[in-house]
Amino acid sequence: MTEKTTGASYAAAGVDIEAGDRAVELMKEWVKKTQRPEVLGGLGGFAGLFDASALKRYERPLLASATDGVGTKVDIARQMGVYDTIGHDLVAMVMDDIVVCGAEPLFMTDYICVGKVHPERVAAIVKGIAEGCVLAGCALVGGETAEHPGLLGPDDFDVAGAGTGVVEYDRLLGADRIRTGDAVIAMASSGLHSNGYSLVRHVLFERAKMSLESHVEELGRTLGEELLEPTKIYSLDCMALTRTAEVHAYSHITGGGLAANLARVIPDHLHATVDRSTWTPGAIFDLVGKAGQVEQLELEKTLNMGVGMMAVVPQESVDVALTVLADRGVDAWVAGEILDRGDHTEGATMTGSYAS
Repeated sequence: MTEKTTGASYAAAGVDIEAGDRAVELMKEWVKKTQRPEVLGGLGGFAGLFDASALKRYERPLLASATDGVGTKVDIARQMGVYDTIGHDLVAMVMDDIVVCGAEPLFMTDYICVGKVHPERVAAIVKGIAEGCVLAGCALVGGETAEHPGLLGPDDFDVAGAGTGVVEYDRLLGADRIRTGDAVIAMASSGLHSNGYSLVRHVLFERAKMSLESHVEELGRTLGEELLEPTKIYSLDCMALTRTAEVHAYSHITGGGLAANLARVIPDHLHATVDRSTWTPGAIFDLVGKAGQVEQLELEKTLNMGVGMMAVVPQESVDVALTVLADRGVDAWVAGEILDRGDHTEGATMTGSYAS
């Protein structure tokens, strides 16, 4: 007698459609909290809809778009079993790139890739993304959850997102507006943000043999809690500043560090200097440097060193800018200035030593 064989199925291959549907149901309430009046329809369609007639108030609207992920910080979330903060990092990485040109964030979509769909876990990730969208003033209009058994482990995941914003053509910010004598205003970061975690993980876990549960006196909490600190979202703060004071440019301090990111918005004939003595980097930066014997320049080209966003403003706007940011709870200070290029070969350099 021959044995009856069972035909192949999607479920047998490791994809659980019912779990995916359950995850969608759990995330709906969080997505709804991000809605703007321009959004049509709800979650579950093939595409998110945004009423573009809202752009009629612009004379020459420019759409700004960006896409990003959060890098290996997701592995910290996985190890700690904390999934509702990583979404803040994703929104910050995408929407704070968009606001740099002066654009208002409009909407965002996400992509979550998992080895196995755990509905509550996926919903927690989306909850964090939705909360981040509220902080950025944009809508979460859709997304995708993909299950990749065999490529990712059952608990592995990654997140990515794309966003869109709009800015009036004659209000576009950037290098063309920057002038000699402008001030460079630094805005404090909330910690490492979502950059350089490959270096951080190598130094703290492989070289220093620390664990996520290790309580670090200098940090005042466990290492895991520090490493999962959500990236600060500056979108609404930058928009408020642009509405109130004259701003020539912003620079989002992400991969590549402070000087390299600032240089991206400096015109070829000018040079930016940033004075380290105007602030003291948080304890996590010192910890990474000492634990891995990482040279200062290597740290500075990898991590934000305590500055997550910079604004270039004319001198006459400095007081107003600092007041606006202070009123919004943003720690900010004048950290540098714009000079003629002279003999400098780079667009931005760091000077002095960090304040102790």
